[in-house]
Amino acid sequence: MDVVIFSLIFATIRSATPLIFAALGGLFSERSGVINIALEGLMLAGAFTAAVVSLQTQNPYLGFISGVAAGGAFALIYAIACIKFEADQVVAGMAINFLMIGLPALISGVIYDSTGSTPQIPLEYKMPRLTTSLSWGSILAFAMVPICFYVLYKTPFGLRLRSVGENPAAADAAGVNVIKLRYIAVVISGVLAGAGGAYLSTGQSSLFTKQMTAGRGFIALAALILAKWKPVPVLLACLFFGFTEALTITIQGMIKLPSGEGIPVQFIEMIPYVLTIIVLAGFIGTSRAPKALGIPYRKES
Repeated sequence: MDVVIFSLIFATIRSATPLIFAALGGLFSERSGVINIALEGLMLAGAFTAAVVSLQTQNPYLGFISGVAAGGAFALIYAIACIKFEADQVVAGMAINFLMIGLPALISGVIYDSTGSTPQIPLEYKMPRLTTSLSWGSILAFAMVPICFYVLYKTPFGLRLRSVGENPAAADAAGVNVIKLRYIAVVISGVLAGAGGAYLSTGQSSLFTKQMTAGRGFIALAALILAKWKPVPVLLACLFFGFTEALTITIQGMIKLPSGEGIPVQFIEMIPYVLTIIVLAGFIGTSRAPKALGIPYRKES
């Protein structure tokens, strides 16, 4: 029994790690007033780039950094569309998501002659593990929580960021460069989401497969809403969703129907997504988003 409990705990940490990265990224973007529906696509960009670079260079650290950079680069494209050209943020975010469903398959087909996945990353080129059950990527994700808390609530940058998301006109009148700050916040969100994706392909897994994020970007958004856009509750919400994912893996084959047959695995795998819908339906009304969230800002001349 103890073995099962410890296994579930470590599985929860592993499952929560990419969610923590992505949700913290969304926290910066949405605190600045920019909705980041693109988290799913940014994670895919990080996952694919990290896997390819790790394979080509045989260096997992360079792969991880490249995945982070890819997330930031695509976030910059998203920021330009939403901030400079005032595109609908939901539509632009979904465009990034759809792009990253097809683009990795195209590039992978050219490089590896396979559109479904990249080749397996050899064990020595994967993200190093601290123990057999825990990688340094998980430690980094947990360490980012107090760092983000400090940046948001204890620094002038964080104060300006939060003011831009609440009342950009007042922040502008106080001398804050609203547009610049929003660009920085969205790129930070891409960097962190890219880190979550890079962890998926080089830490939790050992290759990139098509749509391997499997909705984790949207679950991270749900965690962000449940946490009311605050760093520490984000950690707790991501652990909750990580636990549900770990639980689905653990109970597969253990629960039987009255007939003695096992429950179809597809129904068990639905649990995290059903809980996401329930959480959004039950808590979205009690969460107060930043007042300027989703509203483009035009500087008065």
